[in-house]
Amino acid sequence: MGIPPRDQALALVHEHVASESLRRHMYSVEAACRAYGRRFGEDQDLFGLAGLVHDFDYERFPDQHPLPGVEMLRERGYPAAVLQAVLAHNSPRTGVQPDSLLDRTLFACDEVTGLITAAALVRPNRSVMDLEAKSVMKKFKDRAFAAGVNRQDVQHGAELLGVDLREHVQFVIEAMRTVAPQLGLEGAHG
Repeated sequence: MGIPPRDQALALVHEHVASESLRRHMYSVEAACRAYGRRFGEDQDLFGLAGLVHDFDYERFPDQHPLPGVEMLRERGYPAAVLQAVLAHNSPRTGVQPDSLLDRTLFACDEVTGLITAAALVRPNRSVMDLEAKSVMKKFKDRAFAAGVNRQDVQHGAELLGVDLREHVQFVIEAMRTVAPQLGLEGAHG
């Protein structure tokens, strides 16, 4: 079984997710996972796919996420590696630990994109185009800023990938820049 085309996955996301901010989160995670896939010499389409669909069931099933979504993906023939990664990104609910490189990448990119987005949105230009890790790291230390972002998961994600946290943040910022218009974060540079 091959990897479903991105347009098919995007249609699934649009069918199940009304919230533009949740869609943008998934586009951010997709871009970051795809970039890491390239960096690791892995299948960037597979990595991107996991990032794109990881939260598509959250709006409809917040208390069961990602279990219903994984079943829907399984029925649609999504690769086992994607199913595993989606389960592992919410290990407290599923009990599935992020073991594979894809699992660890999705876990590492999920929370950090929220922190980066929040840091970009409080800038005067509301842009990731000139945002740097140094600014995000200052916000990271302020627990009141983007309080919904799990700092422990952000730190653990970088550790799972074996990268320095600041390096990880900068890498994800750069990945998000590639889709900044889609994220509404291109600011005056778009």
